Amino acid sequence: MSETALTIRTVSGADVLPFVPALARLRITVFRDWPYLYEGDRTYEETYLRTYALSPRAGVVLALDGDAVVGASTCLPLTDETPNVQAPFLAAGIAIDRVFYFGESILLRHYRGTGAGVRFFAEREAHARAVSDCDFAAFCAVQRPADHPAKPEDAVPLDAFWRKRGFTPYPQLRCLMHWRDVGEDEETAHRLSFWLKSLTGAALP
Repeated sequence: MSETALTIRTVSGADVLPFVPALARLRITVFRDWPYLYEGDRTYEETYLRTYALSPRAGVVLALDGDAVVGASTCLPLTDETPNVQAPFLAAGIAIDRVFYFGESILLRHYRGTGAGVRFFAEREAHARAVSDCDFAAFCAVQRPADHPAKPEDAVPLDAFWRKRGFTPYPQLRCLMHWRDVGEDEETAHRLSFWLKSLTGAALP
């Protein structure tokens, strides 16, 4: 599979809506794997994804193989995110209107290694610069114990990939999200920590 076999396209506003069912299925499939181990719910997913259609400056970067959505990456101003994601920035004295939040980057396993992940970051940064004057991009990643029983033996951390994209870890910025792990009966709290990058040349906080 070559990178040129995929079409990369960014949609926003109402143009997101036709893709919501496919994006919901994609999130459930990809996030079931390590490290998220997420037992997805389609109704919740579709409701969550519609929030991107309601945020005028949000962007959803699609990876398409023909008409099939095989990957996606999301972004929106932090001012449009939920309070739990905003909270660590507010607590640290970082104005949330200076931050563009990068949500998930998901890609079916067959298409990994094609360059789509690099494009996801580049396209989101371009979108953030086009629709905002935010100084920083930020995303968060789940923290799992190194000895977690579900961790695959061949699991490779993405830290080097993220650093190569220009992001810096900010372990002091952390938020909680709740979901049901695969094999569990109830939702539990999961800690995620943030990574930041300057979009404008402004010094990182």
